[in-house]
Amino acid sequence: MQCKPHCGACCIAPSITSAMPGMPDGKPAGVPCLHLMHDFRCALFGLPERPTFCGGLQPSLEMCGDVDQPRSYAIQWLTALEQATHPTPD
Repeated sequence: MQCKPHCGACCIAPSITSAMPGMPDGKPAGVPCLHLMHDFRCALFGLPERPTFCGGLQPSLEMCGDVDQPRSYAIQWLTALEQATHPTPD
């Protein structure tokens, strides 16, 4: 499956804990990445500075859905996954 045009949900919903240019501490969940361009594509795509997490997150029917509004669906799905896997304090 290929990324759906003008989505960018994977650059908004999940947290990224590794450093990247301009974001030395990564990014929190729900915050658009500094490298998300106006057309919702990644400015770091294909560059060595792109976090490993981003390269490992591949589009899938489960994540992106087969819907008219893929960004909303994917953001909801990724947000639920983020919350389900977020460590809870002891």
